[in-house]
Amino acid sequence: MRRVYRPVIVSLLVAFAAFLAGVTPSVAQTSATTIWPQRTVHLVLTLGPGSATDISARLLADRLTKRWGQPVVVENRPGGDGIVAINAFVTAQDDHVLLFSPTASFTAHPYLHENVQYKPSDLAPIVRVSNTFVGVTVPSAIPVSSLRELAELARSKPGQLNWAGVTGANSFMFEAWLRANNLDVKKVPYRNAVDAANDLAENRVQVYASAIAIAQPQLEAGKIKLLAVINTVRSPSVPNIPTATEAGYPALAIDGLIGLFGPPSMPIALRERIASDVRNIMESDPIIKDRLTATGQLFNPGGPAEFSVSIDEQRARLKAAAQVDIR
Repeated sequence: MRRVYRPVIVSLLVAFAAFLAGVTPSVAQTSATTIWPQRTVHLVLTLGPGSATDISARLLADRLTKRWGQPVVVENRPGGDGIVAINAFVTAQDDHVLLFSPTASFTAHPYLHENVQYKPSDLAPIVRVSNTFVGVTVPSAIPVSSLRELAELARSKPGQLNWAGVTGANSFMFEAWLRANNLDVKKVPYRNAVDAANDLAENRVQVYASAIAIAQPQLEAGKIKLLAVINTVRSPSVPNIPTATEAGYPALAIDGLIGLFGPPSMPIALRERIASDVRNIMESDPIIKDRLTATGQLFNPGGPAEFSVSIDEQRARLKAAAQVDIR
């Protein structure tokens, strides 16, 4: 009997082992996706408190904590043109440490820094949360009410006006616009976006391109004026303000994007699940939409594939801006 059944038993064991070898990774991945998160989730931000990114992150962190049954904490790590936060996220190599950032914090890095320690592939898109509106603002004290009038003033006073430059895609696009229009406006670099807005209000600098959320307090106080948004559509919070394209300068147009990123090792199934959770929260909670609109953001959730396409479009615009001749 033993001689008769032994070959059969061996064959069955070999087949079963092969079956397990084929399905175990998939089962393990499915299990990991299902039970995530198992501990505190950290959202690392490239910007400080008060930014549109910070507002979005805190709104979602509160609601995701309840949905996931684990704490979701926000960590502001501004500085270094977003590189401080990005390096902290990349070196963590932890799927419970996520990057919450405007893409403007990093898409211009290839044109601004010779040596960047991370690769674009280190940032795996999870979910687009919103489009942040970026506006070109000037002090209320100067006689300018449009981009065209700003260009005319700068042309009449070469080298006499200053603009606040906070590194990133927004400043990169604005500088390209100045070059394309032969405008001699001196750049004053800032590390902190809020400091730049405060100096603009005091007329220490004469123009600033920033997220509307950063400029909001000074706009409400009447100390600065919004000339245009550089997005491709108007902002619902200031519908009377034209886009740069409508103002006659389509090369200045770029859509601000805010979203969540994970490490490249994060399974696409988990990224899709997180995106679905974020989307469901945003679409079911009217407070989030109202708050985003009030702080100069466009409610625009999108999954990994949609977010990737949006980022690619932004990179294409930056590439075109980088090819502008310096005349």
